[in-house]
Amino acid sequence: MTDKKNSLKERALDYHAHPTPGKISVTPTKPCELQDELSLAYTPGVAAPVLEIAKDPELAYRYTTKGNLVAVITDGTAVLGLGNVGPLASKPVMEGKGVLFKQFAGIDVFDIEVNSDSTQSFIDTVINIAPTFGGINLEDIAAPQCFEIEKALKEKLDIPVFHDDQHGTAIIIAAGLLNALEIQEKNLNEIKITCIGAGSAGIASMRLLLSLGVKKHQINLIDRKGVVHCERKDLNIYKKEFATKTDDRTLSDAILNTDVLIGVSGANLVTADMIASMADKPIVFALSNPNPEICPELAKSVRNDIIMATGRSDYPNQINNVLGFPFIFRGALDVRASTINTEMEIAAVKALADLAKLPVPDEVLKAYQLESLAFGTDYFIPKPFDPRLINTVPKAVAEAAIKSGVAKIKKAAD
Repeated sequence: MTDKKNSLKERALDYHAHPTPGKISVTPTKPCELQDELSLAYTPGVAAPVLEIAKDPELAYRYTTKGNLVAVITDGTAVLGLGNVGPLASKPVMEGKGVLFKQFAGIDVFDIEVNSDSTQSFIDTVINIAPTFGGINLEDIAAPQCFEIEKALKEKLDIPVFHDDQHGTAIIIAAGLLNALEIQEKNLNEIKITCIGAGSAGIASMRLLLSLGVKKHQINLIDRKGVVHCERKDLNIYKKEFATKTDDRTLSDAILNTDVLIGVSGANLVTADMIASMADKPIVFALSNPNPEICPELAKSVRNDIIMATGRSDYPNQINNVLGFPFIFRGALDVRASTINTEMEIAAVKALADLAKLPVPDEVLKAYQLESLAFGTDYFIPKPFDPRLINTVPKAVAEAAIKSGVAKIKKAAD
């Protein structure tokens, strides 16, 4: 195992260092090799679009990259599973996000790492640079500050603001869960859900499930101190949303007879005995990376009726945010949405869930070196390299933006 880890480390460092440091660059989209082209690209020709935009700011979408440019912004306080490593150390992750935006949805990115001394300072920085962009992707910001930051920016800005650790994760979880429930023949409004993790991903995922029809009494939210219940005096305002009247106090209490276990917390928190105590036909999303809350082999060794998802690519049913954020932003940018609202999130959920039920194209089988793949226990969420994602999710998101009244362009692209 150590040799494998060392090999991966060396390969990753070499990948990032050669032949050019980093993973992204800025490439001109117009020729600038002749004197005439230089006069158009810069002075004196550039004055023409400047004056037009000064008269009508909407023309920035015609004459600049604004409409296809997203800022990936962080303060480095909650980077992957690495914690508060600071803004500079987060830059490889933000560049990686830029690669995914471009690779999967053709969206350009500037990664911005902000060294801020307060939540308000970070908010002010984003507001001040926002005119550059068509959308803001917040990334790797610790809870509970992330909730305050996103709320403030959504109120102040007229472009989409999306904290992917919250909503991207929630959308993929919800899409996978809808299909897992169908496979296990369970109803969304009748199940008992236990969510391990009361940070950005856990809170946002439970909020989205409420929007889909789950009731609060169906949810047991777990943080480091145990069940989030009404008698606790140490809850922040975000956890209080999910405080329930219950006698459950521990994770073991909460898991007993639960139908759905969602883990967005840490490695190896769930035991085999806990899995054995779940209801018939249990569903487990153990999403901690790289080590899940319980490994699939252990869970399946005690329950032959279980179906699972993880955050890892080497197990079936990977809950991967790349299924969401590139395509959600693509849809939002295509109709110049002023925000990404719940209606757009639900549209993405349903588009992803429906796509997994369709016959899998040969391109996907080839990319994953599989002979066959069909909707069922080992495939209930699309694969990231499914070429149909770009044609289905953005359109669904765009149509939801138009229908909900937040789009400036009133017709989704075909």
